[in-house]
Amino acid sequence: MPQYDFDLVVIGSGPAGEKAAIEASKMNRTAAIIERKSVQGGVCLHTGTIPSKTLRETAMYIAGLRQRTAYGLLGGIRSDLSIRELMHRKDQVVLQELDVIQQNMAQHRISVIQGTGMITDPHTVLVSQDGSSNRIVTAHTIIISTGTHSYHPPHVPFDHKFIYDAETIIDLDVLPRTMTIVGGGVIGCEYASIFTHLGVKVTIIDPRKKLLSFLDHEIADALVYLMRKYGITLMLGDSAEAIAVENGQVATTTRAGRKVAADRLLYAAGRTGNTENLGLEALGIETDERGQIKVDERYRTSVPSVYAVGDVIGFPSLASVSMDQGRLAAIHAFHSDNVSCLNTLLPFGIYTIPEVSLVGETEESLTADGQEYEIGVARYFELARGQIINDHDGMLKLIFSPKSKRILGVHIIGERATELIHIGQAVMTHGGTLDYFVDTVFNYPTLAEAYKVAGMDGFARLRYRT
Repeated sequence: MPQYDFDLVVIGSGPAGEKAAIEASKMNRTAAIIERKSVQGGVCLHTGTIPSKTLRETAMYIAGLRQRTAYGLLGGIRSDLSIRELMHRKDQVVLQELDVIQQNMAQHRISVIQGTGMITDPHTVLVSQDGSSNRIVTAHTIIISTGTHSYHPPHVPFDHKFIYDAETIIDLDVLPRTMTIVGGGVIGCEYASIFTHLGVKVTIIDPRKKLLSFLDHEIADALVYLMRKYGITLMLGDSAEAIAVENGQVATTTRAGRKVAADRLLYAAGRTGNTENLGLEALGIETDERGQIKVDERYRTSVPSVYAVGDVIGFPSLASVSMDQGRLAAIHAFHSDNVSCLNTLLPFGIYTIPEVSLVGETEESLTADGQEYEIGVARYFELARGQIINDHDGMLKLIFSPKSKRILGVHIIGERATELIHIGQAVMTHGGTLDYFVDTVFNYPTLAEAYKVAGMDGFARLRYRT
């Protein structure tokens, strides 16, 4: 048997790469992570998920002070609030999370090699640092976990300090008065919610006629209504044709001929896989037009000893899913007896204000498949907890089979949606029915009680059908 430096080498230290290396260590395999930056964690920790969600909490806190009139108190944003004050908590959280990751690496005896990795053959990675010093690392298995970066079309001058992408927006120099966001996907909507609650006048430009069309229509409509209510301008069905800096502002001209001027612009329309200079073409490993790697159900590429996981393989591009992909890829690679597969019932969380979360089927998907269904709805204003927290706009929607009463989908908009969704996910995973929610006692007052109210509403609708 050939001798390798490590059993596993992972290129990239984001959530998928970290979990892959840890799983290999648990199987008593030697593992190393190659990371081009001086710190681990990837985009998720440093410029993506963790910073943006922490900034969201800051915005929520500030917005909460604005709304304290509901409690007989007054508050608001100071006119001299600095960007550094806004980013203070974000910086704290990133450092704390980085410390946790580094402790995990040390605890599991994972070697961290700084540099840029290029695969030269099925078991060899050439690591270069600063484009000069090279090191050859060999392994039984190589896992690519390099993630993605923001798509940069040629007509957008990203080199200008007024124009940002999804990674650089965290380094915003000042809190602007106005902002244009090109792209109404998840990232664009999340940042629009954050900045509008910080007092910024936000305009979203997106060529699609519906925002977040993969959502259940009722939830999507509620989100659009609330975004407009909070002051976000939505220019849907139109696209940004030209972007230029004029008179100290960013001017965006749309296909319809409209012109939008703003202090800053965030371009958040698509992402591209970090697969350049990895040596994939020479190995015969395929990528699509966005640089995403094609893999099989075990996360193997066309080269049996090379796997790929995380955002670099495309949909669903969720940190939560990426972690399990990394873990399972390591299990598959070393033929562990407890080989398992990823549960296909995936929860999706969108950290707009308010939060949106979903699991399972939508009304649209069931209608397209010709499946009969019924719904049950609970609105937060019906809940004592909803009144206490002053959330009158939230709602929870159950979709179920009218014959078996089996739960087919759960959709939530409102406070703690991304936490509440897991109750529905667990019930669906085990084939639960509407009866579970009606017959189960929930703590009172809680938002979780929405499941019981929605279940009762579902039974009431069934009675009307007969």
